[in-house]
Amino acid sequence: MFRRNWNCATLYSRLVNSSSSSSSSSLHNFTHLRPSFSFSSSSSPNLHLAPSVAASKSSDLLSVVRHYGNCYSELSKARLSLLVVATSGTGFVLGSGGAVDLSALSYTCLGTMMVAASASTLNQVFEVRNDGIMKRTSQRPLPSGRITIPHAVGWASSVGLAGTALLATQTNMLAAGLAASNLILYSFVYTPLKQIHPVNTWVGAVVGAIPPLLGWAAASGDISLNSLILPAALYFWQIPHFMALAYMCRDDYAAGGFKMYSLADTSGRKTAVVALRNSIYLIPLGFLAYDWGVTSGWFCLESTALTLAISAAAFSFYRDRTKERARRMFHASLLYLPIFMAGLLVHRRTDNQQFLEVNAEGLVKSSSSVESSDIDDKNGDQKIKGRQRNRARPPVAYASYAPFPFLPVPSYDIV
Repeated sequence: MFRRNWNCATLYSRLVNSSSSSSSSSLHNFTHLRPSFSFSSSSSPNLHLAPSVAASKSSDLLSVVRHYGNCYSELSKARLSLLVVATSGTGFVLGSGGAVDLSALSYTCLGTMMVAASASTLNQVFEVRNDGIMKRTSQRPLPSGRITIPHAVGWASSVGLAGTALLATQTNMLAAGLAASNLILYSFVYTPLKQIHPVNTWVGAVVGAIPPLLGWAAASGDISLNSLILPAALYFWQIPHFMALAYMCRDDYAAGGFKMYSLADTSGRKTAVVALRNSIYLIPLGFLAYDWGVTSGWFCLESTALTLAISAAAFSFYRDRTKERARRMFHASLLYLPIFMAGLLVHRRTDNQQFLEVNAEGLVKSSSSVESSDIDDKNGDQKIKGRQRNRARPPVAYASYAPFPFLPVPSYDIV
């Protein structure tokens, strides 16, 4: 034991002596390497500084992402674009006939969202000076200077081209063509017209009626008479909706230089008449949806009750033309559209249902013809097999006369 301790002490002394007799360069190297193995108090602040720098950089990155995310959302008018997507998706489901292709529906909604975002951005690029004057729009990204015009144009161009290409590759060229046409119509026709003539409201209504037609075309590949139900509803619905908005904000629109229909109507009577007339035009759409085989008969009653409600709000605005009554009509229009679309989806008739109904009708006709006997006419010269009766007239027949002279009177075959 003592011998082992002596050996250790001898070894330690020899190491010390050898280190003292080493050259100055080796001592320099040893002292240069020593801080890498020691943790002095002077190096401890650097250890705490590195995580704080990383945290500040990550917070800066998050703030940049949040800034541009908010700008893109406002440029795209996210809530309005989501409404456009909802109408396009409803049109896709109605045009599917039977089972809905969820993958194609997703691509249709995404492409519609991108094209709508592009159109809304270009609209704000062209109206940046007008938006800066109006209180309602002065804090948008472009008037407030939160984003530059070239940046906004680049964003609009990229999402517009990408959305159109997505629709062309994943659905069909008809849907892509409708999307591109609507983008051009909204950005380069409707937007300039807002500063030229009040007809811009009716052009804007056409723009709003195209997305459900786009959805129908994406699902079925064509456009038929049945596909016009929801576009017609959107067209007539937008008139009282925008008339109410233009009446409530007419001072702001006048300051911004927009030629709205309500600005030339100081009493508001013509504005109220236009809103009431287009609300009444919505009444036959439920009957047409049933008559054309889009929905079941229950949708006629629900659609009529819903349309009478918005017509009552429009009539109330006609009797008392105040901003409060205009606001009520505006809120009624906001409730009308989602309930109408939900009714279309709930009561829609698929191809299988129509096929079963046609077969059942054919079986009833064949059984009745077998059981019927021959009947002689009064002169005794002719005989008619079976009992022939007129087909029951659907409810749309009674809605095709006054006060709806613009509807053609349907003709029904005798069976």
